[in-house]
Amino acid sequence: MSDEPAPPQRNEAAPRQSDKAAPPLRGEAVPPVRDEAVPPLHDEAVPQQRDEAAPPPPPLRDDCFALPPGVDWTPVDTALAHLEASLHPVTAGQDLPLAEAAGRILAADARAHLSNPPAANAAVDGYGFAHAALTGAGPHRLPLAPGRAAAGVPYPGAVPEGTGLRILTGAVIPPGVDTIVLQEDCLRSAEDIRFAKGLRPGANIRRAGEDFAAGDLLLPAGARVSPRDLALLAAGGLGRLRVRAPLRVGVLSTGDELVDPGAPAARGQIPDANRPMLLAMLRAWGMEPVDLGRAGDSAQAVEAALGRGAAQASAILTTGGASAGDEDHVSAALRRAGRLQLWRIAVKPGRPLALGLWDGVPVFGLPGNPVAALVTAAVFARPALLALAGAPFATPRGMLLPAAFSKRKKPGRREYLRARLRDGAVEVFASEGSGRISGLSWAEGLCELPDAAADIAPGDPVRYIPWAEFGL
Repeated sequence: MSDEPAPPQRNEAAPRQSDKAAPPLRGEAVPPVRDEAVPPLHDEAVPQQRDEAAPPPPPLRDDCFALPPGVDWTPVDTALAHLEASLHPVTAGQDLPLAEAAGRILAADARAHLSNPPAANAAVDGYGFAHAALTGAGPHRLPLAPGRAAAGVPYPGAVPEGTGLRILTGAVIPPGVDTIVLQEDCLRSAEDIRFAKGLRPGANIRRAGEDFAAGDLLLPAGARVSPRDLALLAAGGLGRLRVRAPLRVGVLSTGDELVDPGAPAARGQIPDANRPMLLAMLRAWGMEPVDLGRAGDSAQAVEAALGRGAAQASAILTTGGASAGDEDHVSAALRRAGRLQLWRIAVKPGRPLALGLWDGVPVFGLPGNPVAALVTAAVFARPALLALAGAPFATPRGMLLPAAFSKRKKPGRREYLRARLRDGAVEVFASEGSGRISGLSWAEGLCELPDAAADIAPGDPVRYIPWAEFGL
């Protein structure tokens, strides 16, 4: 990969969250996955190179990493739209106990078996009565009925008209009660309670089903079950869920220069930084990683590794060998199989990106450089893998924030800069070089610059995407 300059922002900012308290968790979370079949990846071979005599090489320029003339680049949005239209869930459904379902993707809508609350109940500790018993201008006095109502211990019978009953939070409302006065607003004696006027009918009572009713949609198919969702589903009376099996994703590194992390490296060899990173990313995305190891720079080794991966996993991520050079065996293998679908995506870092099929299994050929591998995995592979896993095709939300940097960006490619927030502004890593792996740990997210040219000055709005939006 080459050392490449920095990126501008799209003008669409993700809506900021309100400062108001959120309403109770409801079922309208993530849009459901469509059940209709989506066409499989098309088997389209790449166009053949023209067999013309090559002109003499031009001298190197200071802009040697600019787009070569005459090359047809695929815009980022086009590539994402193609992936979204081409992929559909491939994982099987299974039934799990509710307590084991956290992190899984729903294979079917989850609907309430019970209303919440299932019966009207007390919202406070106080005294319940029928509001019609209050006469006159107040203050009011009510004699107390014997006994009380508590959560789990309902009052056995109806409350006599014109009397009050001691009632505790969560207690089912007994017949003869439609209003509760807060205990702090009462003067109590052994025989009665007294309180001021102004209490409205129905005060301090939670109505049955006021949160949701039996049969309501709690979570749609495709939603990933969070710990918060477990509370919602338990309250709705669900003890088991229909979920999808985790998507198995193979991870393969390619290149003769690679050794395992911590292993002795000979001259010309480097540690394989991509495989541990990608395996951990897949775990963070709720998927089941399959370590396919390393393949050397030969067509036979790469094709054998792809075959092993296709037999063990439902998708494969490879790193290295995704461009069009002599040792780019991943894209060459996909091309020979007639399965290479997209490559040379107009993105920086990461333009050598190969997408295709091997034995019917989607292959995402990522760049060998760890910075470019992470960016392309987060931007392209993650939403595609989520779609294969049964979740909605997810693209990250960003926010427009002032830049704390200057940059002149040339047109033609979407750029992603390693970035972080300081004092409300977006800082970018000192070097845009893809070889500077230290920038991955320095960064707290990415700054996305649009495809068009941009001249960014400090204070200009840029689009910042935190790692959490990429599921990291």
